[in-house]
Order: sequence, then structure tokens, then C-alpha cells
Amino acid sequence: MTRKVAVFRTAHFNAAHRLNVPQWTDEQNKAYFGLCNNANYHGHNYELEVKVVGAVDEVSGYVIDMKVLKTFIDEEVIEAFDHKNLNLDVPDFASLNPSAENIVWVIWEKLRKRIDNQFELSVRLYETPRNFVEFNGK
Repeated sequence: MTRKVAVFRTAHFNAAHRLNVPQWTDEQNKAYFGLCNNANYHGHNYELEVKVVGAVDEVSGYVIDMKVLKTFIDEEVIEAFDHKNLNLDVPDFASLNPSAENIVWVIWEKLRKRIDNQFELSVRLYETPRNFVEFNGK
């Protein structure tokens, strides 16, 4: 019998960003995004949760080797985003507003390229302890 199990890996990174739509006026951006539109940026202590679902390998007993999953997260997310200004330092956001919704999608895309398609992948990103987003490819 094939058993599908969900495994989770968490990570943490700090990053600054500014929510801003270049096509809008300064007044429109300030009215819509409020403090998140600060011209000098603002930062978050992001908490990341990656969920991988798949069949348990009969030999190893693993769904996925957690050391490998950690490496993917470190290389694709932590090295790219930690202690960075997302608007200025991360090419993924050169023309994409770095909202939590867009950040979680970018992270999912990066990890999806590294994690075999036989596995379901879901990424949850906490911007604050009370505000979080999740993307699973759908």
C-alpha cells in the first residue's frame, strides 16, 4: 500500500520592501498601501513553511530527504532574499510588486523547479505572526 505523507521544513529570512505601483500617483500608492508604501522601505522577519507531499519510499522510509529540501530552500530563498531589499536587490521583483502574495508565488516557482513533480508542493509565508499567505500551484 502506498502511503502519502506530508513533510514540512521551516526557514526564516529578513528582508525589506516597498509596496508601490509605478503607474499610480504617489497619492494613490499612499492611499492604497499606507505605511507599506514608505519611500524608505520597511522590513519583515519572514517565516517560511514548505510542505512536500508524496509517497513514502519503501527502502529509505523518506518522502524526500530533508537535507536536500533544506539545501533547496537555502539556495533558492535564503541566499536570494535574506537581508536584502526585495525591490532593489532581487531581480524577481524588478517589475513585480513584492507583496506577500507575490513573494510566496516567486518562492514556490523557485522551489518547484528543484523539487520533482511527483511531489505536491505548498509554500506558506508569514509576514507577521497574524498575516500569512500560502500558494500550492493552483
